Formats: sequence, C-alpha cells, structure tokens
Amino acid sequence: QVQLVESGGGSVQAGGSLRLSCTESGDTDRRYCMAWFRLAPGKEREVVAVIDSSGFESYAGSVRGRFTISQDNANHALSLRMNSLKPEDTATYYCAAALTGTDGKCLQYTYWGQGNQVTVSS
Repeated sequence: QVQLVESGGGSVQAGGSLRLSCTESGDTDRRYCMAWFRLAPGKEREVVAVIDSSGFESYAGSVRGRFTISQDNANHALSLRMNSLKPEDTATYYCAAALTGTDGKCLQYTYWGQGNQVTVSS
C-alpha cells in the first residue's frame, strides 16, 4: 500500500501559477503510475496528467502546455506545476497512484490523496 498526502492549492488570479505536491509513503519501492485528477462541480472526474512508471508524461488537451507533472523518485514526491491558470481550471485536485501491469500499463487507480481545492478567479 502507498499513502498519499497532498499539499498546496488555494486561490489565484487568472494567469497566475500554482504548485500542488503529493508526498508518497508506505510501499514506495513498488512501481506506480502517478496521476493528477480534478473534479469540478457538475462535471465528471477528469484525468489531468499522468506519469507512468517509466517517466512518460501525458496530459489532458485542456492543460497541455500549461501544466507539468513531475516525480522526484528519490524523495517520493509528485508535483503538478500549473501555469497560466484559467477560471475553468477551478476544481478539487487529487493525486492518485495505480499499480502497473507487466507491460508497464497503468492499472486501476486505487490510492488517492485527500484533495486540494484550486480556485482561479478572473
């Protein structure tokens, strides 16, 4: 098992930047896919960014070029750097971890952080 504790979040003006962090503890020797999800009122949960066990990054089209996911394996920390924030980025953001299959693909996300509210005002 792995435990995820998030930090960061808050309110920022449109065009500003914010950094979310997620600290991993527990069975950190296993290889995980790590991801950031977000949930906005009235909308379904959306995957924002993923970094797989090999370090390959992928992003939702709505954030590509503005958000950057990174993982510090030595310190067991995951980050999401958000630049050029827009009001539509307002949501609760969650970090999550998934085990990987033998082919390196991400399996079901079963470990979740507690969530952080990000509010972007115009």
